[in-house]
Amino acid sequence: MNYDLLVMKFGGTNMQDSRAIRHSASLAARSIRVGVKVVVVVSAMAGVTNQLLKLADAAQSGDIAAANDEIALMRTRHFTAAQELGAAPDSVTVREIREMHETLRQAVYGVYLLRELTPRSRDLIVAFGERLSAPLMSLALEQDGLRAHHLSGGEAGILTDSHFGNAKPMPNTYERVRDRLSGLLAAGVTPVVAGFMGETEKGAITTLGRGGTDFSATIVGKALGADEVWAWKDVDGVMSADPRVVKDAQNIEVLSYGEVMELAYFGAKVLHPLAVTPLQESGIPLRVKSAADPDFPGTLVQAQPRDEAGHPVKAVTAIRNVSIINVSGAGVLGIPEVIASVFDAIARENVTLLMVSQSSSMSNVSLAVQTVDAERTLVALRAGVSLELKVEEQPGVAVLAIVGSGMRGQKGVSARMFTALAEQDVNVLMISQGSSELNVSVAVEAAHVDAATLAVHRAFGLGAPATA
Repeated sequence: MNYDLLVMKFGGTNMQDSRAIRHSASLAARSIRVGVKVVVVVSAMAGVTNQLLKLADAAQSGDIAAANDEIALMRTRHFTAAQELGAAPDSVTVREIREMHETLRQAVYGVYLLRELTPRSRDLIVAFGERLSAPLMSLALEQDGLRAHHLSGGEAGILTDSHFGNAKPMPNTYERVRDRLSGLLAAGVTPVVAGFMGETEKGAITTLGRGGTDFSATIVGKALGADEVWAWKDVDGVMSADPRVVKDAQNIEVLSYGEVMELAYFGAKVLHPLAVTPLQESGIPLRVKSAADPDFPGTLVQAQPRDEAGHPVKAVTAIRNVSIINVSGAGVLGIPEVIASVFDAIARENVTLLMVSQSSSMSNVSLAVQTVDAERTLVALRAGVSLELKVEEQPGVAVLAIVGSGMRGQKGVSARMFTALAEQDVNVLMISQGSSELNVSVAVEAAHVDAATLAVHRAFGLGAPATA
């Protein structure tokens, strides 16, 4: 296929050191040299986002020495990569990296002095990962003989609301991105955009949630009317299960936007859950490609599903570290206001619900949430619902989901799933099916999730065909 414009996103492992960055730049250069315009969107170097979160927490708890040690390690890592990519000690790239680390140090010191890490401060600190990797990619492209210019998410035009930590793009973002990047492309310059981040109307840095670089890439793709958005990963594409758990997991050739959103929501780490939303209106395809095997087509994500004969389910995925919150008592019985107060309390805390289930007697409501959100969910519910209701946490849970458009109207899919689980003696704690019929999800004890995943994957025949 002939392309005019591609947006290429490179994840953390494809940006982890000078060798990986040079290889990623060469993948972009392959297309640029045959006349394709490319916008590059980069993640932080592998591990840097977690390092930034760790040093921010250390500063908040008063351990400024630990925070400064982490900053020094990061500075060395970025300087080493710049040097290995060919930057002279007095070059613009090295100066920029030095200045950014100094700004980071000041931001972290501010947190230490106040002993307060607000969501806004956390976003400012954590976005340094992408801001530091963009100049390195720009440098690698220039060393490859191409013209490049790097920008932060805000400089590229990504304008968001002020929901720090999980910001959403504003409607005028797309026009701004088009205005800011079109001129560079027309002049033969490759824009390198720091992913995962944007800014508010007032210029405060925001982040788009974990994995948000995918989201940045699709925002840019929609804004520029790209032919495709390519997400370069360290895997062949979207797999039928986690290959670390299921050894014979297969690459899925084609998925619909709806299927990939369900997979991402239910724990598949391949894409940000909202990544495809900007593409849906324009119908721009997204391709998940392997940086190790660039000629392999990977997984194509498009508007229409492709139903595989005899395979109503495309993939099995799991979310670990889940807790079930049970709200029970006679006070729940048949009173709609009680249910409303439960969801109001959850909404105020901005907690993502993975599953919701209500007993037929209406005396119990069960909510599955990430364990990291469990404590504040309990506090919010105990403050927000009637005193005679009991609110309890059941930790040590995982959510297992099967996803596939072929399940729609297909009889016996759930039966196959539950038979496979029963044969492994896996106890099902909660069941949920979306009205879209794209997924069936169950909560199981965390200790059984791997065995459950293997059994369900096998029951739907999703593994590699046996060789004679």
